[in-house]
Amino acid sequence: MDETRIDEKLEEKVYIEQGKTYRKQSLIKLLAAVLIVAFIGGFGGYYAGYMLIEPPMAEAAQEITINPNDSMTAVSAVAKKAMSSVVGITTVETRPGGFFFSEQDISGVGSGVIVNSDGFILTNSHVVADGNAKELKVLFDDGQELDGTVLWNDPLLDLAVVKVERTGLKAAELGDSDQLQVGELAVAIGNPLGLEFERTVTSGIISGLNRSVKVDANNIIEGLIQTDASINPGNSGGPLLNGRGEVIGINTAKMTSAEGLGFSIPINQVKAIIEEIIDTGSFKGVVMGIKGVSVEEYEARLGIDLTISEGVVIIEVVPDSNASRAGLQNGDIITSIGDKPVGSMSQLKRQLYTYNEGDKTQLKILRSGEEKTIEIEFLEQVQ
Repeated sequence: MDETRIDEKLEEKVYIEQGKTYRKQSLIKLLAAVLIVAFIGGFGGYYAGYMLIEPPMAEAAQEITINPNDSMTAVSAVAKKAMSSVVGITTVETRPGGFFFSEQDISGVGSGVIVNSDGFILTNSHVVADGNAKELKVLFDDGQELDGTVLWNDPLLDLAVVKVERTGLKAAELGDSDQLQVGELAVAIGNPLGLEFERTVTSGIISGLNRSVKVDANNIIEGLIQTDASINPGNSGGPLLNGRGEVIGINTAKMTSAEGLGFSIPINQVKAIIEEIIDTGSFKGVVMGIKGVSVEEYEARLGIDLTISEGVVIIEVVPDSNASRAGLQNGDIITSIGDKPVGSMSQLKRQLYTYNEGDKTQLKILRSGEEKTIEIEFLEQVQ
């Protein structure tokens, strides 16, 4: 092989070191550069010239490069996986009118997600008019529309399960909302502003966890996922998905006073409820058997100042209930159930969803100014 071809191959040989690409100089050019540097600056100049052609220091290899197209690819894949599991829900509810006690029909629209192939759909309680809708229709991805029946709903959780008579549906995969990290991908699918924009996809990130939002004068929904994925009227009841296309939440609210503040109910809050409804057709849950009010409300009503700032004051203990068997009394102030503090009846009721019939737990109470711990067992459903 002649010297010209050897020189060309040296020119074209590529070395990959520590994430950077270098093209080796020809032997003639390299020697010439060294001679020039040595002539101008002596050995010190040579050393400086040598450093110019050395690979970068090792720490440069640890830099993280993010491809901006990755998120778009993920969003497309998530949408493709979950789209056919999202449904539209329309309702008609009769409400009192303002003219001579007349009534009027109010139409509503929202979203839902199929959680079982035999026609079980998860949505918001407010989407199904808190169970008061006189007409409920479910619209599927293939265009079919069916009547729906509300099997269970709870305004405190703002969740509901709807059943349609259809099988072979594509159920969404449920994720683990306890494993969420702030900053990870979030994708919302729903029907913003009505069915004319059905199955709209928006994306963003998980902006925060364990948020509390006051939805009306009597209810604060807690433990919510905050996202900047766009959520608008009609998105309610639709799924919030992670980068694997798993449902991690049910979209429930948007702050009207600020942009980029949407909220979703963590899916883990309702998994046990879904399973029981699918198995039995209904959900019983457990109750304590008390009537109570928050410390704040109790103080405001009676104009007194209690010695504690948060808790639930028991107004009445239901006879032969779990509470009466545990020894709770009127006037006791419940401050926690298990290891979870409670400051209102809505908080207490939400915590009861984490227990099954037969479970036992500890209640911390304040009785006549003295702190006590009482064990309660949830033996049966008590109304």
